Amino acid sequence: MKIALAVWKNRVSPVFDSTRVVIIVDIENGIVNDKCYVHIQAHMPHNRAVELVELGVNVLICGAISRVYEDMIKMQGIKVIPFIAGDVNQVIESYLKGKLNNRNFRMPGCGNKCRKRFRGEGR
Repeated sequence: MKIALAVWKNRVSPVFDSTRVVIIVDIENGIVNDKCYVHIQAHMPHNRAVELVELGVNVLICGAISRVYEDMIKMQGIKVIPFIAGDVNQVIESYLKGKLNNRNFRMPGCGNKCRKRFRGEGR
C-alpha cells in the first residue's frame, strides 16, 4: 500500500490544490518500508489525479482540498483523507495506528462541516 501526503516544510501542506511536493510512503504489513519525496508535475485536477495513480498511491492525506481535485482523485480509486494538519512523521505514525481522526490533526478552524466532508456526509 502507498500513501501520499501533500507536504510543505515537513508538515502537511495546508492546501493540496497548490502543493508541489508529496511524500510517498510505502507501507507493508503496517510498517513503513520506504519514503520518498516526489515533485508533482501536473496542475490540472484530472492530470494530478492520474499522476497519483501512476505513482501507485492508494490513499492521499492532505489539508484543505477543493471539491474538483477531491472528486477527480476519488474517481481514480484513491481514498482522500482531507483537512489534516501537523508534522508529517507524526501524521504517518498516527495513520498506521488508526488514530488519524484525532482532534490533534484536524486543521485549525475545521468544525462540523469539515468532519462531515471527511466522513463523506458533506454533499
